[in-house]
Amino acid sequence: MSFADAVRDATGRTVRDAERVSGGDINNAFRVQFEDESFAFVKTRADVAPGEYAAEAAGLRWLGEPCALRVPEVLGVSELVLVLDWVDQGRRGDPAAFGAGLAAVHAAGADDFGGPEPLRLGRLTLPNDPAPDWPTFYAEHRLRPLLKHLGPNGRAAVERVCEKIADLAGPPEPPARLHGDLWSGNVLWDRQGRAWLIDPAAYGGHREVDLAMLQLFGDPGPHFFAAYDERFPRAPGHEERVPLYQLLPLLVHAALFGGGYAASAERAASVYA
Repeated sequence: MSFADAVRDATGRTVRDAERVSGGDINNAFRVQFEDESFAFVKTRADVAPGEYAAEAAGLRWLGEPCALRVPEVLGVSELVLVLDWVDQGRRGDPAAFGAGLAAVHAAGADDFGGPEPLRLGRLTLPNDPAPDWPTFYAEHRLRPLLKHLGPNGRAAVERVCEKIADLAGPPEPPARLHGDLWSGNVLWDRQGRAWLIDPAAYGGHREVDLAMLQLFGDPGPHFFAAYDERFPRAPGHEERVPLYQLLPLLVHAALFGGGYAASAERAASVYA
C-alpha cells in the first residue's frame, strides 16, 4: 500500500502533497497537505509494532482530557500511520503557563500505576501491569527490566536502589497522569507561545518522573516550578529524588543508544546505593 493510500484509509482524506520533516529518532515523518488544503503531521515506519500508533493516539487523547495543555488532534490512526493535526511551531512561550498546565494534567490522575498495554519507548517494551504501590511498580516494571543493558557494577548499583526503593521513592501519592517521555523535545511551542505535549508514552505513575526528565535534558526554569507548585505542590524531599527518577530515562537511553548513558545511570544509582 502506498503512503498516500495509507493516510487516506486512516483519515478518509485525499493527500495532495507530502514532504519529509524532522520528527523523531525512529519514525519517518511527513508534512501532508490534503485536497481541502489543510495540513497534517504523519509518522510511519516499516517495522512499527502492532498497536504502537493506536497506543500513542490513546495517550494523546488521555493527556488532552483535562484540557490543561494542548495536544495535537488525532486525525487518523492505523497499523501503518499516525496522522495528527499540524501545529506551526514558534518560540518558547510562558514557562509558568506550562508549569500550571502540567500540574493540572498530573493532578487529573490515573486509575492505577501502569496502563492497559505494555509501554513502548522506541524499540523497547516495558511491562505496564498494575502494581499495588508506586515503589513496587518503579522497581519491578521500570528499573529491573533494564538491568541487562548495564555492566556488572551498574547492575549492582541499581539492584541496591531497588532493594531500598520503599524508603527512597517519597511519600505515597495516588497515580498521576504521566506523559512518560517528557524531555524538552516532546514539548512543542506554537506561534502563540503555547506549550503542546507530543510523542507520549503515557501511563499512571509518580509525577516526579516527568519532572525529573524535564530537568535531565533541559531546564524548565524557576517560573515553571513556581507555577507547578502553586497548582500541585511537590512533596517534601523532591530535590533529593531527582536522580532517582532520572535513573529511568538514563537506563532507557543506555538501552537504545549506548554511549555514556550506562555510566550516567550507574552514577545516578550510586547516589542512593
